[in-house]
Amino acid sequence: MRLLLQVLFVALLTFAGVAHAQAIEPMPFKDHAQELRFQQLTHQLRCPMCQNETLADSNAPIARDLRNQIFQMMQQGKSDEEIKQYLVARYSKFVLYDPPLTPGTWLLWFGPLLILLGGAGVVLVAIRKRSRIGSTATEAPTDNGDDW
Repeated sequence: MRLLLQVLFVALLTFAGVAHAQAIEPMPFKDHAQELRFQQLTHQLRCPMCQNETLADSNAPIARDLRNQIFQMMQQGKSDEEIKQYLVARYSKFVLYDPPLTPGTWLLWFGPLLILLGGAGVVLVAIRKRSRIGSTATEAPTDNGDDW
């Protein structure tokens, strides 16, 4: 009896998370090509609430609303660019997962490279400084016989 209760308890704990799992609601696509287009488009757009997830990956309510909005715009015959322009007008360029290269995004694109080059410069300066100190201070070690 005790074994049966333990198995039941483990099963309840295992399947407790299933009740909270949220599946993305199925949408009535016209064909497989339209479904692929929808998936590709939702992977190119960022969730405004989650900030680090695409619309396709996010379970936030706003992401669900935006997916529905994109689906309806696709049904109306809007192109991918028109859909992106609509979302950029509402949420700024932040909604694009790969922002375009503009003067406003130069730091975003090239900032990590500048930090890496700056760090490499600091390391080179430190190495040269140590090599100069090491070459000028070459004294003979004194051996006084103590091996402590």
